[in-house]
Amino acid sequence: MSSAVSPAVDPPVAAATDRTALFPFDNSYSRDLPGFYASAAPTPVAAPALVKVNAALAEELGLDPAALATPEGVEIFAGQRVPPGADPIALAYAGHQFGQFVPQLGDGRAILLGEVVGRNGRRDIQLKGSGPTPFSRRGDGRAALGPVLREYIVSEAMAALGIPTTRALAAVTTGEPILRDRPLPGAVLARVAASHIRIGTYQFFAARKATDAVRQLADYTIARHYPELAGTEQPYLGLLEAVIGRQAALVARWLQMGFIHGVMNTDNMSVSGETIDYGPCAFMDAYDPQTVFSSIDHMGRYAYGNQPDIAHWNLARFAECLVPLFHPEKEQAVAIANAALGTFPARFYGAYHAGLAAKIGLPDADEADVALALDLLSAMIAGKADFTLTFRRLCRAAEDEEALSPVRDLFLDRDAFDAWAARWRARLAATGREGAQIRAGMEQVNPAFVPRNHLVEAVIAAATERGDFAPFEELNTVLATPYADQPNFARYADLPPRMEGYQTFCGT
Repeated sequence: MSSAVSPAVDPPVAAATDRTALFPFDNSYSRDLPGFYASAAPTPVAAPALVKVNAALAEELGLDPAALATPEGVEIFAGQRVPPGADPIALAYAGHQFGQFVPQLGDGRAILLGEVVGRNGRRDIQLKGSGPTPFSRRGDGRAALGPVLREYIVSEAMAALGIPTTRALAAVTTGEPILRDRPLPGAVLARVAASHIRIGTYQFFAARKATDAVRQLADYTIARHYPELAGTEQPYLGLLEAVIGRQAALVARWLQMGFIHGVMNTDNMSVSGETIDYGPCAFMDAYDPQTVFSSIDHMGRYAYGNQPDIAHWNLARFAECLVPLFHPEKEQAVAIANAALGTFPARFYGAYHAGLAAKIGLPDADEADVALALDLLSAMIAGKADFTLTFRRLCRAAEDEEALSPVRDLFLDRDAFDAWAARWRARLAATGREGAQIRAGMEQVNPAFVPRNHLVEAVIAAATERGDFAPFEELNTVLATPYADQPNFARYADLPPRMEGYQTFCGT
């Protein structure tokens, strides 16, 4: 498999410069939090080969992308060698998985090499699929190529859409198969995150009544992610409130883009406010709040429309961990936590409704404008209209009434759309703004391109079955500028085929 891989660095970069180390590590987590992890060296593989280095991200991190694409860099990404300054560890955490608490999970197939400090702050460099760790629970610690490509594509698309997310620095193949339901080509993803501290990290220590460890972790989190809270009168309450705010804004953005995380367990929620752990994730085609793609979500717990409530529930579990830090009297501490949690609905709906109204050209929305936007969603449910295309085609219709026809064609119930569109056009006219101005604003928040399920599956099939990574390269190129019209790639914005019973799977 590896012999068919054509190494790629996108965009092209100059030759490697002389540097003392590929990664200038400064490993605060392993240095400041002993006992919060287990040492875990990556396991060498048969024949590593480069799939792709994310040059733009490498530069952002202060790294040399050309050097990362050399044989030495590929060996590091594959786990063949540990770079100077790295301190490979697997993080300990617990978590509620589909509502059931598991007291010990941890990084079962991920190893944190270390942290680098770039122009946008401190970032973790982690290898996913690099072999077993003390938390693997009899697993092989490996990842298949398909899930690695999925996470690369979707996480980078999310970044381009402006949604807080972990990033993909590189992907490599391992030259050896892994066994799932059948042999699959193996791969490793190099993932970048603001940190890998999860709600489940707190739960690991709270479940063991280790209040001092929870406080130590909270102090570290504040120093790393919320330094403005240091030295305040109630820093731990401030931490809870800050995480609530970031998660409310994050999930609002998911819904505004039609994104479904797929497995919102507490160990898959980052306290930094980034989207993390792209397993059975997907973007919705036809709008339906009950949409579920995950093969393991049999009851629809993590359906698209349930994501705000699940985020709120998960944040309550985070608050439970912090309660002992709020007040020495438990009753008062719980009341403090509940008051903070009570702000989530207003924070979420404030962000969600504002963004939804902006999607129909009304960024200065009042209650009537929000209701108008929600009425469109209702019409989309009844009409089985495509989520992304409906909003993108409306952009042109804001300027030219005749452009309503391509939007109307997306709806099975066209009369319902016509009634809504008449109200919408009247409201836009009442704003007094030029149609071209409204359209321009709408095109900045309504993408033309998202990682459609059929496109991602085609990329994975080409790579895993034929060793062809050209579709992977092209899809990443298209998704890097999702808000721009790209006439040469117009087919990527076409109405997708119906994929009845389509499922996504945990893999990385």
